[in-house]
Amino acid sequence: MVRPDYVQGTLDAQLADPGAVSLRETTFVVVDLETTGGAPDGGGITEIGAVKVRGGEELGVLATLVNPGVPVPPFITVLTGITQAMVAPAPPVEVVLPSLLEFLRGAVLVAHNAPYDVGFLKAACARHGYTWPNPRVLDTAALARRVLTRDEVPNRKLGTLAAFFRTRQQPTHRALDDAKATVDVLHGLIARLGGHRVHTIGDAIEFAKAVTPTQRRKRHLADGLPHVPGVYIFRAADDRPLYVGTSVDIATRVRSYFTAAEKRARMSEMIGAAQRVEAVECAHALEAEVRELRLIAAHAPPYNRRSKFPERVVWLKLTREPYPRLSVVRALAEDDDAYLGPFASRQAAELAAAGLHDAVPLRQCTHKLSIRTTIAACVLAELGRCAAPCEHRISVPDYERTAVDPFRTAATDPRVVVDALLARIDTLAEAQRYEEAAVVRGRLAAVLRAAIRMQRLTGLTTIAQLVAARRAPAGGWEIAVVRHGRLAAAGTSPPGVHPRPTLDLLRATAETVLPGTGPIPNATAEETERILNWLERPETRLVETSTGWVSPVRGAARYRELLRRAEGAPSTKDSTKSL
Repeated sequence: MVRPDYVQGTLDAQLADPGAVSLRETTFVVVDLETTGGAPDGGGITEIGAVKVRGGEELGVLATLVNPGVPVPPFITVLTGITQAMVAPAPPVEVVLPSLLEFLRGAVLVAHNAPYDVGFLKAACARHGYTWPNPRVLDTAALARRVLTRDEVPNRKLGTLAAFFRTRQQPTHRALDDAKATVDVLHGLIARLGGHRVHTIGDAIEFAKAVTPTQRRKRHLADGLPHVPGVYIFRAADDRPLYVGTSVDIATRVRSYFTAAEKRARMSEMIGAAQRVEAVECAHALEAEVRELRLIAAHAPPYNRRSKFPERVVWLKLTREPYPRLSVVRALAEDDDAYLGPFASRQAAELAAAGLHDAVPLRQCTHKLSIRTTIAACVLAELGRCAAPCEHRISVPDYERTAVDPFRTAATDPRVVVDALLARIDTLAEAQRYEEAAVVRGRLAAVLRAAIRMQRLTGLTTIAQLVAARRAPAGGWEIAVVRHGRLAAAGTSPPGVHPRPTLDLLRATAETVLPGTGPIPNATAEETERILNWLERPETRLVETSTGWVSPVRGAARYRELLRRAEGAPSTKDSTKSL
């Protein structure tokens, strides 16, 4: 292979992942500044020195004195030898910046104690209206802390490191001299990195950060993974799944677990136990999200927190008797026709039930009532909170109309429940019982959340087949076949080719999904909601559907704004009025 001549912007022209560029092929610009001291405020720079290198070869040098715009303090003159007379005729920093930024373009910025130099340069750019290019930064001081032991060097000062590596140029507190010394220090440190399995610029930058020994030791687990959408599975020595995740770029995401950015204690423990990472390539991000949910549900990996037990959702349903009451159940029967949910927890279901009891006269006792015999009424009847069906004070048809029907229609039209709860909130607020009003507002939010969610799920799960597509980032179309709310097939058509053949193949090979009971008959609520989120994006196009995908005009969804206000309002006088 013929090595290309050097061109400006080498790093940008390299691989799609700049961090994967080898250290040998990386272009570095080693920068050193001399300043008047103090905090970076956009000025104070007296000298800039920069050396561009790649593969051990010097490619260019930039050096200039800079007029700091303020007097040079005497102690700075003593330290650096730079006097006021030297910088007076020099150009100001706003004149020097364009040349320096061009010199930096496409390269990795290297500095000793880089935050200091970068801080001054960023402040100068901000003050004078230049866009900071945000280059990758490698700090030789931080790198030396990881590479060299205390037995080798007593500290990580530039002078100490220059002496240790026997640099050709010793630091003199002048910008160009110090930059050249830093170049030799950088090369000496890079020579040590091979023993730590650090071969790319991305690895070197992360190695310089506070990465644990376990992360360094296990970093090889990310080797060879594909840069495609999909699911990754960390597996233990016995092949048990420890953790399941998803990403649009498996390799990049898995590599991040071995960097300083990963600070979660449980992930550190997981990495210590992991022996390999398995990649499951997917057609697009939606398929990856769905596969992740299914794998987590199937294996319940110990280090995943969410989506592990989808079967634990609960429902509110009416019991089947002359005077029904609300019951919290884990599953729906085929003959259940009045229910609300799913709820993520029993606590959420009970909160919604309390709101329904505030709104409609559903009985709260657990007795099994008969239309022939009566039993004594409880205190709720005396308080006017129950119509006392136990004493037959209300007929079965009237109970059905006033208590049961509002619950049956809660998902399609919760107006009766909402109006009753809003009226109760107003009554409590007028009596200045704001804390009680806030409690009812929380119950209203719980009812609306469940009703809106159920209506949204039902709108999709009642459709036998829906096909949708969206443009793929690299060209072609991402296609999804959804049957009764479950992802039945997924694929991506090749760029430049009509998507119809791919669509026909996916439709013919898609999973068979039969209708079932309830709003989520064939998939978890979370899977169907992920599909809905994908379908509702502006760039997604509906290709075909077996029946209409609709949301009732008078349905629960019309209360989305009310729900937003109820969830975001604090427990104050003004918050009750805002509803």
